[in-house]
Amino acid sequence: MPGLLRGIARTAAIAGTATAVSNRVSRRQAGRWARQSQEQAHAPAEQPAGGGAGGDVLSQLEQLGELKQQGVLTEEEFQAQKARILGT
Repeated sequence: MPGLLRGIARTAAIAGTATAVSNRVSRRQAGRWARQSQEQAHAPAEQPAGGGAGGDVLSQLEQLGELKQQGVLTEEEFQAQKARILGT
């Protein structure tokens, strides 16, 4: 009987240690993910090569399309400006 109790106690100690280690690893990984999420949220958004103070890319493309429809820009000028805005 004492051998059985010793085996049960050893198993319980090993299981408890494994659980504690597993929980610590999970908490540490969750902390890393939280820090990465915060860093990404606080990182400045990348501007394309042609982007600038004129607003976001979509609004710039909309304005460019309107200028083309109004006849202010030729097809070649439109394509050149679109490529500049998109950074291609």
